[in-house]
Amino acid sequence: MQADYARRYRTLWDRHWWWRSREALLLDRIGRLHRRSPLRRILDVGCGDGLFFEKLGRFGEVEGLEPDASLVLDPRWRSKIRVGSLGPGFRADGPFDLVLMLDVLEHIQDDRGALASAREALRPGGHLLVTVPALPWLWSRHDEANEHHRRYLPGTLGRTLADAGLEIVTLRYAFFWTVAPLLARRWLAPAGSGAGVADYAVTIPPDPINRAMTALSRAEHAVGRFVRWPLGSSLLAVARRPGG
Repeated sequence: MQADYARRYRTLWDRHWWWRSREALLLDRIGRLHRRSPLRRILDVGCGDGLFFEKLGRFGEVEGLEPDASLVLDPRWRSKIRVGSLGPGFRADGPFDLVLMLDVLEHIQDDRGALASAREALRPGGHLLVTVPALPWLWSRHDEANEHHRRYLPGTLGRTLADAGLEIVTLRYAFFWTVAPLLARRWLAPAGSGAGVADYAVTIPPDPINRAMTALSRAEHAVGRFVRWPLGSSLLAVARRPGG
């Protein structure tokens, strides 16, 4: 991702409605996995400076992998974060019960290779939790500015996971309500030659709007425990390494 955006990521994680509501969705899903089988060791791929570590620590021991050394700033977690990337030659200090790839896969050219490395980091029977941007027809300047390689459909993500030797446990859309606004964004900020990408920025809405969007997203996620949304701007997948 762009350097300016990366530097603002901590603020966005802490305050922006999308990151706040996504975290609640993830903690619910991770909590369900933990209740079925304790998650003693967790690897967070693309962890920044340990943005999720404090919340993940309630489940087990957390370690991180981050390709950008300039982001690893928080002294609390520095010793737990390895600078590097998934791919050929990666050797995890595993095995792990859970590997997280939260809006990471779309940044990696060889997504199958990265998933195969994640699989090797898991113990037999361990789980991989992935979130990615969905629906290629939502591709916009936002994707270009964030250096995405692709947006996924359920079929393409499912095949990529299976090709990496993983068994799919669940694969579903999230953020259904955001599809229409993001389609409008695609029209207003279309992808193209890259003009204006350097000036693109994600902003935090005013507090009342930010709180309302957080509440709306969390309500949708709660309903989504019982209803499978037909569309969504994100995909969430849980996959399992065979065995165990």
